[in-house]
Amino acid sequence: MPPDTLTQQLAFLREIDALKSVVRQSPLLNRSRKENSAEHSWHLAMYALLLRDYAGAEVNVDRVIKMLLIHDIVEVDVGDTPMHGGSSATVQAELEQVAARRLFGLVPGSHGSELLALWQEFEAAESDDARFAKALDKVQPLIVNVFTDGGTWTESGVELMQVLEQYGPTIQRGSPALWNACEAMTREYFAKCVTNLRGDAR
Repeated sequence: MPPDTLTQQLAFLREIDALKSVVRQSPLLNRSRKENSAEHSWHLAMYALLLRDYAGAEVNVDRVIKMLLIHDIVEVDVGDTPMHGGSSATVQAELEQVAARRLFGLVPGSHGSELLALWQEFEAAESDDARFAKALDKVQPLIVNVFTDGGTWTESGVELMQVLEQYGPTIQRGSPALWNACEAMTREYFAKCVTNLRGDAR
């Protein structure tokens, strides 16, 4: 392998170190701080490794893991966009496309084009691999919110129906089994909130 190729590859790896500094809205489960996007990506890869049997169709878990490891690399340039922040999805998608071309363009040869194609496949969410990856990208923050007393839902005043509408279709499409579990724990969480509110009102 030519030395200049190795130099470019190492430069890309240094560039994406910045993903460790992109702070997401989701807290860690111990609530000590917010998670960063690199941690989120690693955690999703673990979700794929362990939960692959719950995919709604037969998937190539290696490809799913690759998608999840690279899906947020664009945030090096554009930052994280909170799900409940109300920003323009169209504008964000355009910014992310530009970021993807720049960042994966740093990787020489066919490797860079392969990474870009894999990222674009994830974004399109039309293949079974991408649908499962997208589902996991919703499952993880949902679980975080349930087990941190609402997390970003509480901060943004999100209600049950919003959660069902914003998370449900994507998770259901990639993994009906995981959506059944997530819907149940979500409804249980919001039911508990109502019970607590009634108790406080007495």
